[in-house]
Amino acid sequence: MSPHIGLGGLEPRRIRRNLAAVRLRVVMTLGGRKIVVLAEDGYEDLELWVPYYRLLEEGAEVVLAGHEKRIYSSKHSYPCEVDLVAADLKAKDFDAVVIPGGVAGPDKMRRHKEILSFVKSMDEGRKVVAAICHAAWVPISAGIVKGRRMTSYASVRDDCINAGASWVDKECVVDGNFITSRFPDDLPAFCRAIVSALTK
Repeated sequence: MSPHIGLGGLEPRRIRRNLAAVRLRVVMTLGGRKIVVLAEDGYEDLELWVPYYRLLEEGAEVVLAGHEKRIYSSKHSYPCEVDLVAADLKAKDFDAVVIPGGVAGPDKMRRHKEILSFVKSMDEGRKVVAAICHAAWVPISAGIVKGRRMTSYASVRDDCINAGASWVDKECVVDGNFITSRFPDDLPAFCRAIVSALTK
């Protein structure tokens, strides 16, 4: 009879090595990073919550913000209670801003000067600005897309071009600190690009 007692007949030493290898594989890469996800009524559910939880999974501190401190309702009536108001956001406190789409959400968001000012200051500080789908309207209104490569939902293409951007039909476009994607199907590439940009 073997003197070694372990799970599945493995020696304790081998079990410890295997557990250490598992821990290495799940090391969180964004510890110490702080990210804000913007919310507004009519936001696209997946485009807000997938990046939110994906970035939390990587160890980032993720906060939700809107132009008012209240609960916002998604296009499918899912609630989002924000932590902060946009007027209190300071670019020096964050490493990235994620702007979800949803037609109504970004259209309302771009009407608030405090949101546009924050997005612009994030870009000026070379912090990550990530927008998906119709959220392209927000960086357009913030005046940061001229001369940049970007993508968006197809119906926003002309708005991007008219604002001076070079529009491409691609799942994710990275132009320096500026990250854009087209629609929910692109979320895996969108989230990978954000994580990659924040680990450089």
